[in-house]
Amino acid sequence: MNKIVRIMLKPKEDREISQGFPWVYDNEISTVKFPLEEGMKTSSLEECAVEDGTIVEVYSNAGGFLGSGVINKKSKITVRMISSLHADKILENMKSFWAKKIRDAVNIRNLSFKSDDSCRLVFGEADFIPGLIVEKYVSKGKLYLVVQFLALACEKFRNEILSSLKDFVKPDFIYERSDAAVREKEGLAEKAGWIGKTGQEVIEIEENGVLLLVDIAHGQKTGYFLDQKFNREKIKKFCHGKKVLDTFTHTGAFGLNAVKAGAREVVSVDISQEAVDMVEKNISLNGAEEKMKAVCADVFDLLKQYEASGEKFDVIILDPPAFTKKAGKIEKAYGGYKEINLRAMRILNEGGILVSCSCSHYFDENTFYSMLMHSAMDSHKRVQVLEKLGAAPDHPILLGYSKSEYLKCAVCRVI
Repeated sequence: MNKIVRIMLKPKEDREISQGFPWVYDNEISTVKFPLEEGMKTSSLEECAVEDGTIVEVYSNAGGFLGSGVINKKSKITVRMISSLHADKILENMKSFWAKKIRDAVNIRNLSFKSDDSCRLVFGEADFIPGLIVEKYVSKGKLYLVVQFLALACEKFRNEILSSLKDFVKPDFIYERSDAAVREKEGLAEKAGWIGKTGQEVIEIEENGVLLLVDIAHGQKTGYFLDQKFNREKIKKFCHGKKVLDTFTHTGAFGLNAVKAGAREVVSVDISQEAVDMVEKNISLNGAEEKMKAVCADVFDLLKQYEASGEKFDVIILDPPAFTKKAGKIEKAYGGYKEINLRAMRILNEGGILVSCSCSHYFDENTFYSMLMHSAMDSHKRVQVLEKLGAAPDHPILLGYSKSEYLKCAVCRVI
């Protein structure tokens, strides 16, 4: 007898799953069917006794098989899909199942990145391992992995996943940053620290010929934002001999790429003194003291001050954190994005370059470019979009899962 628990969806709730969406919400589930000796028993989700972390099968209301996933009744995302295979096929060899997923993810990165490049090796749902983030950092010949287990769907199989990473990637050190608040929604405690051998918490990596210190233990998320690597390289061609303003700078990476390209002056701004301290170390590391300075300030206030004083720049980079992480806050976020873009346009020299970014997946592409258009209108400027960019190829986009297509980066000429 098939002993696999079946999750039956309500009518019409199967469409998104069929299109590739990897989550089943609690309010989309009709009934749960689980096996007993006398046959299949049907119950509601609330009444079913299936253990959280169990691999279950998901079916349409009409009985069509949609795939297998991991159940967690503590979360509103009750099932996270992990495969189009039937559950019994997965359970035949769990180690082999997870090893193939890790191997596939790493092999995809090997098409675009060299062995000594730092990059994201696993991007959660987009790599069919829900909740798992794995960053690879190469520092002075040593390979560091920073891992985040953000959902029960991957936490349940952490031993298999870590074993596969050790076997296939062969890291020198692994640091865990599962200290994100989202774990609470999964019924998991936050945790952080070394897995196995202890390495350096602050490491030095190289990106686009720029040296950068990365605090993997205390920096934001995993310590560095690898998704903008190729975009930082692309903006170099606009920076030679130019005066550049790099805002929401975090580590100073955009600004240092501008210096590398021959910018005559770079101002990098962040509201966090800890971030500014790191930027100053990175400036020193690259011998860029004569060309670049770090400023601790609120970007909104600083842009107003520059506008009031008549300060002008040739290139301005706006790479803010997500202004909204909820669908209901888009209108407020729109106002924030518009304000910084409008003011940036006003303090650009004629024909200056604006590099404008948004990393909020709720702030979709149409909304983002509408915001740019209205910013141009209200600042009485005309804007040519020279390039539409997104995240680097180590952040693949999963069709049917719009959250994976989160980064927008527009390179604009403002006149």
